[in-house]
Amino acid sequence: MHTIFVTRRLFPETDTHLARVFRIGRPGAAEGVITQLTDRVDSEFLDRFPRLRVVSQCAVGVDNIDLTEAARRGLTVMNTPGVLTEAAADMTWALILGVARRVAEADALCRTGSFSGWDLHFMLGREVSGRTLGIIGAGRIGRAVAARAAGFGMRVLYCGRRKSGPPPAPGMTRVTLPRLLRESDVVSLHVPATPATHHLIGAAELGLMKPTAILINTSRGAAIDETALIAALRAGRLWGAGLDVFAREPRIPATLRRNRRVVLTPHIASPHFSPGFVARPRRWLS
Repeated sequence: MHTIFVTRRLFPETDTHLARVFRIGRPGAAEGVITQLTDRVDSEFLDRFPRLRVVSQCAVGVDNIDLTEAARRGLTVMNTPGVLTEAAADMTWALILGVARRVAEADALCRTGSFSGWDLHFMLGREVSGRTLGIIGAGRIGRAVAARAAGFGMRVLYCGRRKSGPPPAPGMTRVTLPRLLRESDVVSLHVPATPATHHLIGAAELGLMKPTAILINTSRGAAIDETALIAALRAGRLWGAGLDVFAREPRIPATLRRNRRVVLTPHIASPHFSPGFVARPRRWLS
């Protein structure tokens, strides 16, 4: 029986399954390690595992793992790419509707006893049905978000790393990033953390968006220049934003926390693990 080490508690049913298949031991004896995105897997970390053969990440992204160092040591790195797809897409839509219909702001008003009765012009939001959704990064999650948009009769634009080939899903139209930003009523980010996506949405990109548009991010916090986003919101150049991830988690800029047009959630676009659920990792290829 092989020995593994788990850096952080998982779920009871997952822990039970692992205990049946592996011996749960200490780093020095472990041939495999199960990591999470908050673990910094670098040479110092790997030095604790002299017998290590496999690093298995319980997450989609692997940007916290030094892949060059892992390759130098002959390690196999794995992730769980499909485990977050539906949950992250659901969360994306929760944020889209939450921002468009001002749900968090309305909830806070009701809780403070400030609701004084219905009025035709009170707390008007934005309609989503029949509008244009722009998806930046049309991978598994981006496609799942697009599929849900069909129920709202939305036109779906997308851009990503692929420059040619058929659309990733029916009804999606490939455009350039500038065109997507100019034409979309909702822009949703679904990109990995790479040098190319760092501050992918900055002042110039925000300047292309409609002042009535909504920006959503459930991917990586660093994909948005938060300073530029705050400036755009303050100047009224953007209707609102829904953010589940942040550049310096768990720190969130006070200006974002105070803005009523911003819906914030604490990095919770993760699945509900039902009894018997076991993530099936795949090998990650650089």
